[in-house]
Amino acid sequence: MTDRSLPQVALESTLITHGLPYPRNLELARALEAEVRAHGAEPRTIGVIAGEPVVGLTDDQLVHLATTQGVRKVSRRDLPVVVARGLDGSTTVAATMWLAHRAGIRVFATGGIGGVHRAVEGATYDVSADLHELAQTPVLVVCAGAKAILDLPATLEVLETLGVTVVGYGTEEFPAFYSRHSGLPVDVRCDAPEEVAAVWRARQRLGLPGGLLVAVPVPPEAEIPAEEIEPTIRQAVREATDRGLRSGEVTPFLLARLAELTGERSVQANMALLLNNARVASALARALAQADGP
Repeated sequence: MTDRSLPQVALESTLITHGLPYPRNLELARALEAEVRAHGAEPRTIGVIAGEPVVGLTDDQLVHLATTQGVRKVSRRDLPVVVARGLDGSTTVAATMWLAHRAGIRVFATGGIGGVHRAVEGATYDVSADLHELAQTPVLVVCAGAKAILDLPATLEVLETLGVTVVGYGTEEFPAFYSRHSGLPVDVRCDAPEEVAAVWRARQRLGLPGGLLVAVPVPPEAEIPAEEIEPTIRQAVREATDRGLRSGEVTPFLLARLAELTGERSVQANMALLLNNARVASALARALAQADGP
């Protein structure tokens, strides 16, 4: 039962259907919700069930998505299709942001946002819809940066062009997902939830469109240093090129291949940063609620 008296934190469902195999996907979805509750907020996992967008999936619905084959991965552009055809769907960052905003939820915890893909021979320039969603939908997105398989400098350039403020939570560097350091600066460092809330309120007062990106480094004990993971990423990218993979085929292949090449260290890091982001998002949701007053 959803406790609407508590501040709300949105969670995506793509990690359930396209992240891990059953039953680990279900265990992680439940763990993320438990983490949010343990830190004083109410989780609202978002997905589409039989053509109906659901903001706050029940446990039975989580089980359904975790065990059903062929669930469609849904970005904003796909929402009309799955709704019209009565399909099941798991929401990406972009679709989760849009549905969260429509439900009045201001804070969303994810793993890593999409961004600009690394150059793959023969492929067209590929930019995730997540970046444009951040530019237009007023939701505070907590992440561990962009996925390390992406072109991080180019991703930050696009975010700058789109006017999206990037906050480093406890860091002056943009986290590189598995790694705490990228050498790339953020727009501002904040060390407490109240500081982030102040930036958010200022953005709202100014009438600026779009969201706020809060980048949180992976916990130190789970980190794979950049100099260690980067050669593995490059190997996986070369293999994707050799296979002729394109567009939506690339990311799932790269993530799965990294899990194989790192002996699942990449999966463990991913799970650790997801739980950490859920904790931070809960603190931010509480700070925003406190700023609202009684």
